[in-house]
Amino acid sequence: MTYEFSRPASPRESTQGHVGRDFVLDLAALGFDQGAHLLLRRALHRVPPGGRVAVTGTDPALLAHLTAWCRREGHTVTPAASGDAAVRAHVVRGAVDAAHRRGAEQAGDPRPGQVADRAPLHWGLAARGALVEAGGPEVPFPVTVRDTVWTDLAPRLYRQAAAAQWDPATAIDWDTPFTLPDEVEAAVVQVMTYLVENEQAALVVPSRLLVQVHPHFREVLQLLAVQAADEARHVEVFTRRALLTSGAMGTSSAGSRASLVTLLTEPDFSIASFLLSVLGEGSFLNLLGFLERHAPDPVTRRICRLVRQDEARHVAFGLGHLEHQAGVDPRLRGRLRAAVERRHDALADTAGLNRDVLDALVVLAAGSWSTDAIGRGWRAVQQLQADMDEGRRHRLARLGFPDDEATALSALHTRNFI
Repeated sequence: MTYEFSRPASPRESTQGHVGRDFVLDLAALGFDQGAHLLLRRALHRVPPGGRVAVTGTDPALLAHLTAWCRREGHTVTPAASGDAAVRAHVVRGAVDAAHRRGAEQAGDPRPGQVADRAPLHWGLAARGALVEAGGPEVPFPVTVRDTVWTDLAPRLYRQAAAAQWDPATAIDWDTPFTLPDEVEAAVVQVMTYLVENEQAALVVPSRLLVQVHPHFREVLQLLAVQAADEARHVEVFTRRALLTSGAMGTSSAGSRASLVTLLTEPDFSIASFLLSVLGEGSFLNLLGFLERHAPDPVTRRICRLVRQDEARHVAFGLGHLEHQAGVDPRLRGRLRAAVERRHDALADTAGLNRDVLDALVVLAAGSWSTDAIGRGWRAVQQLQADMDEGRRHRLARLGFPDDEATALSALHTRNFI
């Protein structure tokens, strides 16, 4: 099978709109029941609509199969003139290809990286930029609007996230020798237990959000998937550290669990992301920095450093897409404000942060049991809470809240930190 150009078109052919030279497709003995249509389709793509391809071949059923295929695909077949023994037929490319005639549409801009403002449900799982044939099922993704989830940071954050994955088995030297007083080890265990509980909530929330998002916004899905993987890894390392020497976990308070349930039951994508990433995980950045500074052993210090790097990326994504949404939806801030107030009211009768956790943080910051050290540890924890408040106010300001409103909303944030 070869491709070549035939002789120039005759004057008679030129009056029919076929000028210049025909494109010749030699099918040899290959029939349409053996794949010849693939070669013809390729040849037709090399000529413009209205252009002509001369087809040669020796298959006895060539003309019948060629005519049927062209009728289905929207092209025209003209038998060759009796004087042209080598050519069996001329195929004129139709103005609209078969996919478009079947009602297909482009799933977004075909240019790389271009994202549609809205992803129709009938696009389903089609690749972005693909030609989507009409008639397929609708997949009920709740989030189909770009501005609800998008940030231009998404592609870069995903690349960073994929490159920054770490293995708990090798990134942390679990065999590093250290010995801590029993009370200090108990404080570490209690804090680790608290972190596991919160990270399990942080694992469930992005997993729930992920299945809401239309896959046309694939970078967002990829980020949420990596975020869930990050949280699963955090649960592993915090659990492993808690059990490293004592073999037992600490306590879980009812107030802490009540606070986390309000995250799990929030159905709205933007609000759930706001409560978890912008307020909760943002506060956890301060907590992890505090624990890294006051860690009594190298294993705990290394864990907190690695986890904090992951959490910073989660906060950047949550803040980025909410900044984008706030820029196009003036009602967003009202919805976020109402969510903070609603959550505060729901938790008004709970104790908030586990008292055992607060005491453990004081012990870790104190470093010893002298009265001066305990006082110093207490002040350090008070400063931690002040730093959390400042961070929340700063992030709220980035979303467009005035200073006084940011201050009021930060004060309403759950006493459980997240």
